Amino acid sequence: MNDIYSSEDEFLKNYDPNKYERLSMTTDILIFSVSSKHTYNYRKNEKKNMSILLVKRDNYPFKDKWCLPGGFVNIDENLDDAPKRILKKETNIDDIYLEQLYTFGDINRDPRMRIVSTSYMALIDKNRLHNNLSPNSSWFDITFYEEKNNIVSIILDNKNDVIKFKIKKLLREKTTDRYSFKILENDNLAFDHPSVILAGLERLKNKIEYTDIVFNMMPDLFTLKELQQVYEVILGKKLLDPAFRRIIVDKVEKTNQMETGKGHRPSYLFRYKHK
Repeated sequence: MNDIYSSEDEFLKNYDPNKYERLSMTTDILIFSVSSKHTYNYRKNEKKNMSILLVKRDNYPFKDKWCLPGGFVNIDENLDDAPKRILKKETNIDDIYLEQLYTFGDINRDPRMRIVSTSYMALIDKNRLHNNLSPNSSWFDITFYEEKNNIVSIILDNKNDVIKFKIKKLLREKTTDRYSFKILENDNLAFDHPSVILAGLERLKNKIEYTDIVFNMMPDLFTLKELQQVYEVILGKKLLDPAFRRIIVDKVEKTNQMETGKGHRPSYLFRYKHK
């Protein structure tokens, strides 16, 4: 609208909110976990794997499809309060730190109306949660790998359902190395959530290089091997020990306690060095 008013009084007198187009605001929440897979061989270190929390939709559109926890922001609700309320309602998880990821606003991202979604993410250890998940929620193990030409394939698996999607990363700004995403294939995931998940994985990979986000899901005491496994799972690659030590040298401190109850040589335990 290009209405021009000569004074604030004239504006208040003539202003008609119905003349302006409206859009709706939602929030989508990515809860990532890096946790141990149980092994029956006590002599081996427990393997770590990454997973993500999804919920199954019980109404249209995309009824019976899996999606990220999410919902509409109330008209009288602060934006940062909405994901906490929605996460508790849809999954029964609360009291975790959420940080804003990105705002998704493609015109046709939702078949109902023009909807803009601000996404939030968290990194936790699902094995340390005290809440029981709601019945329509499930953790899916993540397998992802990059193919040629900036194409990323991702598989989500919860043993009962397998979701596959493929996304092409399109370079938007060469100087800042920023990408947009084009969904090439999508099996059973609602809305544009494949793009949201990839954006979260990319952010997570970048953040563990320059922040301490990884320690949000570590126990108070841990071995360097356990910590290295977490880094490797998130980055999707093996790290040489010297390279890993350089990453964490200023982030952890050694204790005088030793790991116990394992079949291999005991290791010293470390703790996060709060700054």
